[in-house]
Amino acid sequence: MMGPQAKSWIAQIAPYVPGKAATDDGRPLVKLSANENPLGTGAAAREAFARGSADLATYPDPTATKMRTAIARVHGLEPDRVIYGTGSDELLHLAASAFAGPGDEVLYVRYGFSVYDIAARRVGATLVVAADRDYGTDVDALLGAVTERTRVVFLANPNNPTGTMTGAADIARLHAGLRPDILLVLDQAYAEYLDADEDDGGLELARTASNVFVTRTFSKIYGLAAERIGWGTASAEIIAILHRIRAPFNVTTAGQEAAIAAVEDQAWVDQSRAHNRRWRDWLTAEIGSMGNHGLRVVPSKANFLLVLFEGRFSAESAFRGLMDAGYATRWLPGQGLPDALRITIGTAEQTQDIARLLRAMVEGA
Repeated sequence: MMGPQAKSWIAQIAPYVPGKAATDDGRPLVKLSANENPLGTGAAAREAFARGSADLATYPDPTATKMRTAIARVHGLEPDRVIYGTGSDELLHLAASAFAGPGDEVLYVRYGFSVYDIAARRVGATLVVAADRDYGTDVDALLGAVTERTRVVFLANPNNPTGTMTGAADIARLHAGLRPDILLVLDQAYAEYLDADEDDGGLELARTASNVFVTRTFSKIYGLAAERIGWGTASAEIIAILHRIRAPFNVTTAGQEAAIAAVEDQAWVDQSRAHNRRWRDWLTAEIGSMGNHGLRVVPSKANFLLVLFEGRFSAESAFRGLMDAGYATRWLPGQGLPDALRITIGTAEQTQDIARLLRAMVEGA
């Protein structure tokens, strides 16, 4: 007897594949595959999490009022226009669920975040992928791909997995070129790694425009990946729509307390940003010096590098060689990047070791 049948579009979804944390035979790896903060979690957030864990029998605040207020205060937003989720991934799914469906199109740039594909397919929408420009966002290609069926445009900025950045002028031009009935989702998971003069203007657009939704996460620079806390902001009307389908109690009590402490601990953010900038620039230069062996780095504004292997030594060989040496990185053939590795910026020692290992491998090839 035939059992329940999933909708045809569900069968087309390739499940999200997280980065490895262990080898196939179970050996633990240094995890430079998930873009986590190598410095860990700030003391204030750790202490707040411990306090928030005392009561396990009571549901968390379903409105996350204190957390929304703290986020709004730091970023100059209205608390009622802040929504929260189980990581920013949940918010990306909410955006697709609320504004797209069968017969609609969801648009994003090639080499965009893989969750966009899943979120669109989950609701039966048609995927449209715009061409990139040397692994970065091509605003003209995005605008050229818009049709009367386009309902949602996803754009990660800085982009994952490439690390590329689209400036404020191009973001404004993209927004100006979209119809008011198209939702522009600016996924800013790595925004805290940017310097002040690199802001893409997304939060200001979310404050003033009726069709812009900005999402952020506590999983990266704040070091709270284990708690899966994301937040977003948009017009009051969009937030009200998203709240209709948001899961209740989707951020734990301890997570809310940790997020409050984390967003208020901007000294930890500054320290983490400075560490990332120093060692990202260092590793970029080191790999750049291996250009005669076919290695190239895509310029990054995030906390990782996309390293292209354009010579005799392959990305797959580097992936396996680094794993043998104890490091997990991301090899991305499933995202159309079989000749690239995404490598998270680790501690100083880890970053130096990655450069040493890569040099030894390519020079020995």
